[in-house]
Amino acid sequence: MKTTLIYPGIAGRGFNSLSQGMDAGWVSHGMASISASAKAEGFEVDLIDLRALRDWDHFREEFAARDPDVVGIGMMSVDYNPTRQALEIVKEVKPETVTIVGGPHVTLALEDTLRMANVDYLVTHEAEVTFPKLLQAIEAGYPPQEKVLHGEMPDLDAIPFADRDLFLEEWRKWGYELDSPEVPFVKELPAPFLTIIAGRGCVYNCSFCKPGEDLIFGKGVRRRSVENVIQELKELRERYHFASFMFHDDCLTEDRRWVAEFTRRYQEEGFTQPFFCQTRADIVARHPDMVEMMADAGLVGYFVGFESGNSRILNFLRKGTTPERNLEASQVCRQYGLSIWANYMLGIPTETKDEVMDTVNMIREIDPDYYSPAFFTPHPGTDLFDYCVEHDLSLITDYDSYRRNPTEPKIKGQDYEFLKGARDHSQKRLFKNRVRRGGRAFAEKYADPTRYARKARKILGADTPASDNGSG
Repeated sequence: MKTTLIYPGIAGRGFNSLSQGMDAGWVSHGMASISASAKAEGFEVDLIDLRALRDWDHFREEFAARDPDVVGIGMMSVDYNPTRQALEIVKEVKPETVTIVGGPHVTLALEDTLRMANVDYLVTHEAEVTFPKLLQAIEAGYPPQEKVLHGEMPDLDAIPFADRDLFLEEWRKWGYELDSPEVPFVKELPAPFLTIIAGRGCVYNCSFCKPGEDLIFGKGVRRRSVENVIQELKELRERYHFASFMFHDDCLTEDRRWVAEFTRRYQEEGFTQPFFCQTRADIVARHPDMVEMMADAGLVGYFVGFESGNSRILNFLRKGTTPERNLEASQVCRQYGLSIWANYMLGIPTETKDEVMDTVNMIREIDPDYYSPAFFTPHPGTDLFDYCVEHDLSLITDYDSYRRNPTEPKIKGQDYEFLKGARDHSQKRLFKNRVRRGGRAFAEKYADPTRYARKARKILGADTPASDNGSG
């Protein structure tokens, strides 16, 4: 029995977008994990990644050529439309294909998903255990009678490592030329590059995220053991010879003991590859010793969810930090030479223009290396989504608008022309920061004394291969 997984992630950049940044050049860890679990049970699994195809006609052709018995699709809210379209084509081309849909939107908006046509089974929550069992039942000729299956919570140390080759092998068919499974996104992380997940869930209570994450993964964090993560990194080093990586966890740093053990084992195993991870400003501000420990082990930058520069808005978001903490965190990062990828939102419900400018001014003061602004988007399964429904604030009329990109109005009562201007202004560096960055760039360029020697030889007309390698 052949199973084809379909990755529907084209709401952002569309078809033919492979390798165009994070949303079009990274694997889906959920699908890669499900593939690994199914293959471990002896099933044949391949992938159709819509990002690699030209259009829906191309998908129709490719699906007909693959001719699978079972199709599985992982769906976030933003993927609803391409998932629906893919299912329609699947049933048109081969009506007897068994279709299975899982992913966050199924758990968080089950009633909505039940209205979707051409779906035989819906799997809620996590699927590494349930999906292979479902395939076994279908193959044996005793498929479940119920349409909705509650996914069992797996032991994260017991499931196989993510099947990155599922994506890499498929991408190579369409001209993907990098040697690594994923596309680097910052200069600090050279290729070959990949991402890894060390745990699932989050202990914090932000209103733009919770309780959705708890509904999917359970409350708190289920963390893989350090040894399990180290073993995966060793296998990835052997297989892909990666030069850098990123932890894709929501917040890797919430467990300081885990971080301490990981950094120790990472260095003991001879790893020197630089990495990024996600963290919180309050954690960084409170625990500079942990930041130093991670920087010593190879950390080169943090994703930090600053979100807002206004105290009232931060409280409204239940973020658990303050503007002062945000600034303090940025200073700690600078102290240890870490780059900052700043996540922040504009157009939050109830947010005034003055409060928006507080965020703009804070971001300009932080002076991040990378900017990631978003227009607030209410997502199903979150308290702020319910707030927007209750107060009739949402402007979202199509699933494609669940995109995080700050490109379209999301909330009633917000001036989006003003927000676009604020977004642009937030990325204009203060004069003092431009001077500081210029000085740092100069130092980095000329700190190596051999550079001076090479320049001197060039001026004197002696910059030859022989002179450079010391043989002349």
